[in-house]
Amino acid sequence: MKILVTGAAGFIGSHLCEELHNIGYEVVGLDNFSNYYNVELKKINQSILEKKYMKIHTIDLRNNNELSSLTDDFDYIYHLAAQPGIAAHVTFDEYLTNNVIATQNLINFAKLNKSLKQFINVSTSSVYGLHATADENTETKPASNYGVTKLAAEQLVLSNARNEFLNACSVRLYSVFGPRERPDKMFSKLIDCALNSKAFTLFEGSELHLRSFTYVKDVVKGMSNLIGLENITNKEIFNIGSQLEHTTLDCIKIVENLTNSKIKLKLTPKRVGDQQRTCAIIDKAQKVFSYETRYSIEDGVSEQIKYL
Repeated sequence: MKILVTGAAGFIGSHLCEELHNIGYEVVGLDNFSNYYNVELKKINQSILEKKYMKIHTIDLRNNNELSSLTDDFDYIYHLAAQPGIAAHVTFDEYLTNNVIATQNLINFAKLNKSLKQFINVSTSSVYGLHATADENTETKPASNYGVTKLAAEQLVLSNARNEFLNACSVRLYSVFGPRERPDKMFSKLIDCALNSKAFTLFEGSELHLRSFTYVKDVVKGMSNLIGLENITNKEIFNIGSQLEHTTLDCIKIVENLTNSKIKLKLTPKRVGDQQRTCAIIDKAQKVFSYETRYSIEDGVSEQIKYL
């Protein structure tokens, strides 16, 4: 079984590659090594994977011709590559090209793979909007350029499935955290502040925001469970996340307790498009591919602290 993973040198992508490799699949990854955050961190992830004999290609999906260097014999494609976050410095064009155009180019490549069993698109709870607290049949109301373009990418993939050009499904992830998390994400920042006596930037009102924080190993285990179920998952959407919710203040206290430190807070104006509440409704994933969460938030944060 041969599997292609895009965004393979990133946080979730690198963990997914390891999960699939450990099961026994042949894994090929690709990443464009963008400078959205420190590229050296991605190179560390690449080194970890390549030491386990997984090949990671440097390919920018926005350039359609770069995909021609790959073979067309993949059984599954997991599409994680994207322009993430809601940072003010990221232009709409970057969201559009990385999330929509790149996805269309990958779809075109996927259609060349005659043995392809399924294209698994990795989406986000941000497509639901400021309150992501319902099931997969709920109307989507994205409130950021990130959420808008990820929804567009998801629908590009599923439209090809509806027209029977390929088998495809999409998973919507909820606040994934753990070792290798991007440095701009909350737990990475909190741990850095705790360990290095820095002030944590707290957006106005966000201290009470609720999130379904989900440990990365639970996420990639769930995604790997999709293999072999393409006959029942085709054209479907699945939420993957934790059913437990925690406020930002809860998370600050968890990191303080685990590091035996006190984190200084620096208040700043609220961020446009920031979700106020996410709560993963995962009944469908539990029923179809036995998704479950095995790690508590304390377990996951403890592992992330050890990694950092």
